[in-house]
Amino acid sequence: MSNLATVQAEQTDTDLMQQYLREILLSPVYQAAVETPLDAMTKLSQRLGHNVLLKREDKQPVYSFKLRGAFHKLHKVKQHSPDASVVCASAGNHAQGVALSASKLGIKATIVMPITTPEIKVAAVRALGGNVVLHGTAFDEANSYAINLASTEGALYIPPFDDCDVIAGQGTVAKELLSQHNQLNAVFIPVGGGGLVAGMAVYIKAIQPNVKVIGVEPEDAACLKAALAAGEPVTLERVGLFADGVAVKRIGTENFNLAKRFCDEVVTVSSDEICAAIKDIFDDLRAVAEPAGALALAGLKKYSQQLKNSTLSKPQQFAAVLSGANLNFDTLRYVSERCELGEKKEAVFAVTIPEEKGSFRRFCQTLGGRAITEFNYRYASDHKAHIFVGIKLRHGQQELNTVKELLSNAGYDYQDLSDDELAKLHVRHMVGGMPPRQLQEQVYQFNFPEYPGALMNFLNTLGEHCNITLFHYRNHGAATGDVLAGFEAASHDDIAAYLDKLGYQYQQVSNNRSYQTFLTTG
Repeated sequence: MSNLATVQAEQTDTDLMQQYLREILLSPVYQAAVETPLDAMTKLSQRLGHNVLLKREDKQPVYSFKLRGAFHKLHKVKQHSPDASVVCASAGNHAQGVALSASKLGIKATIVMPITTPEIKVAAVRALGGNVVLHGTAFDEANSYAINLASTEGALYIPPFDDCDVIAGQGTVAKELLSQHNQLNAVFIPVGGGGLVAGMAVYIKAIQPNVKVIGVEPEDAACLKAALAAGEPVTLERVGLFADGVAVKRIGTENFNLAKRFCDEVVTVSSDEICAAIKDIFDDLRAVAEPAGALALAGLKKYSQQLKNSTLSKPQQFAAVLSGANLNFDTLRYVSERCELGEKKEAVFAVTIPEEKGSFRRFCQTLGGRAITEFNYRYASDHKAHIFVGIKLRHGQQELNTVKELLSNAGYDYQDLSDDELAKLHVRHMVGGMPPRQLQEQVYQFNFPEYPGALMNFLNTLGEHCNITLFHYRNHGAATGDVLAGFEAASHDDIAAYLDKLGYQYQQVSNNRSYQTFLTTG
């Protein structure tokens, strides 16, 4: 069905290049796909000192590069077996690529999706003409079912990445990229199953072998890195799911054989670094990438930082592939929470402070005027309190080291939680709870103006006169921030004068049912 022979170990690099080059150059993908723009990221380029370009595969009709490989494969199917039907398994971009390609070519397509697939993705596949079958709770179950279904119905199974024709279709991204900019120093490509990096790498090395090809993987789903270390594809025990578009346990065999020959390097990045890249894309282009879509840019940024420590001083021409934008909207909440950590613009700490009036204010003074981005506290004992605090950083790791030194010199017992996944994902939202004894407590919601000194004004006005028993604050970048605070007082009248002096809008919420249920002992 394919003009491409399966890659064999004894084939020369030249043979492979010639085979794939012909397929890529003659690919019919533009019957369904579009040539996507190469956009300059001006702000990020200025910050990094290198020219950064983004290949916008989110501009495809299905918002992902996957359409290219799917159409190239199905076009071959149509040529050789006009009446054939196809089956695939996918919870995301591959499903939409197959559905649209099949619709364009008049091929019956059944897409098996896990029952846990968000309804928005199921609806999208159906809208493109795909026959959706929901089966299994995870991709592996759906995939096994799809393979069996294809066998029993005499249909052709369409793999998501481990296929010569799929790889060639994805390689058309590189054809466009080099025609749009022929002076690149390096191209950064996201790696999941390896279809995109394999197809792009073989084309780039055939046309401009001097251009570096750098694959980028999440730290918790680095199947290519593991395969390179082992000398063959290996199955990861588990993978992280944040960048679900590249959450693949085992790289494709065909893809690995190409990647090991034509990919120069692999960079791995954390979830926080991916979140920071999503924000960079939004800041520069007002585009919203899915986590897997921003993966390559996160790798570019990390690689750029590594260059600072080398002798290379000349500005480089870098391109990264924004591979997709099929984002679950709820994911944005997580992204906004983590992007500052990914940029090293924020650090989070657990700190023990004395349980006494003025303690929080003295802690803030120790930080030398640095902005507090988050503060979680609940009265725990008469002697000491454990707080969860976020601190704004302007100079990355260097400033983080300075903050640690300040805390140590002031005698605070602290833990840096900036790289603690459990703390950032769960613990920060669970700090507090009920106090160990019943308190005479008044609780208020405040509207804090978001400007330097607003928090210190609060502490200077109230902190020296009232014992703060509860405090939750998170800076979200809006004009005002919402703060929940409790004070040890028998009645509102005991602290009303201080509250009025503060000058911030507030309302008493001491009778709120959720507060009384979860945060009081009475």
